Amino acid sequence: MKKVELANVKPYSAPKHFDMKAFKLHGTEETGSKKFWMGLSHFLPMGGAEYAYEDSPTEKIYFVLEGEITVKSKTETFVLKKGDSIFIGPNEGREMLNETNMPATVLVAISYE
Repeated sequence: MKKVELANVKPYSAPKHFDMKAFKLHGTEETGSKKFWMGLSHFLPMGGAEYAYEDSPTEKIYFVLEGEITVKSKTETFVLKKGDSIFIGPNEGREMLNETNMPATVLVAISYE
């Protein structure tokens, strides 16, 4: 077992993300997790992630802890509120945007493949 205290986690820059802070809580380097990693993302108002193309073989789960985040594919739009989550399968593209005037906090779990 390995405990992670948020106070000791350093933020990192997530590619194609803007007006947000990301924290990697668990992963191979952090805790030895080999099948997935977990992060915590804080999105400012109008913060988000640009469209990520369908070339990612990973599975992703986003769980909204606070606030609201809009997730869009090329054909669908989902508004996730506190307690909502979404699964994004391998090679599914998505973009994310906090369209509110309040910060949003999202727990992220992503497979290594």
